[in-house]
Amino acid sequence: MKTEEKKNRVAVTEAGKQKLKALDITYIAACAALIAVCSWISVPFAVPFTLQTFAIFFALYFMGGRRGIQSVIIYILLGAVGVPVFAGFKGGIGVLFGTTGGYIMGFVFTCLIFWAFEMFVGRKLWAEITAMVLGLIACYAFGTAWFMVVYAKANGPISLSVALGWCVFPFIIPDLVKIAMAVFLGRTLRKVAIKTL
Repeated sequence: MKTEEKKNRVAVTEAGKQKLKALDITYIAACAALIAVCSWISVPFAVPFTLQTFAIFFALYFMGGRRGIQSVIIYILLGAVGVPVFAGFKGGIGVLFGTTGGYIMGFVFTCLIFWAFEMFVGRKLWAEITAMVLGLIACYAFGTAWFMVVYAKANGPISLSVALGWCVFPFIIPDLVKIAMAVFLGRTLRKVAIKTL
């Protein structure tokens, strides 16, 4: 009798694991698709911007660092092989090696920082917001350094202040707003999905 009960518990546990894996795959794929769609959406502003970073922050906040970085890597790999998932419906390895490719690859650092905070501090609201801001700074830093190197090879060197003026300063406020949006929406949806995540 006890053996039968033990077998039943094992079967239930295995079924639960399979369900969780299926949900993992679903959420990760859905967030990768969301990043692509948001990359195509251009918001008219003094300097137009996309909702790409909003989708990155949302994926991290909603799913956590481990699942979030998987979504980002899938997104980048899809773009690298030519699927037009990047801003402006672009795709291909040339985009990643172009002037703005560093910002796309910099999202990996954003995810790693968030994941590190999650592991060592936990999923506290202040820690998650801090991790997003620090991750954004890391993405800015890597992307700007990449931009300056690639731009210099094609057009000649530019100063750091010029590069920041072109690539960072106009996007700071929109990106902070996107963090706030991602936290609000992610917090709401996470409460709904908490039993399955």
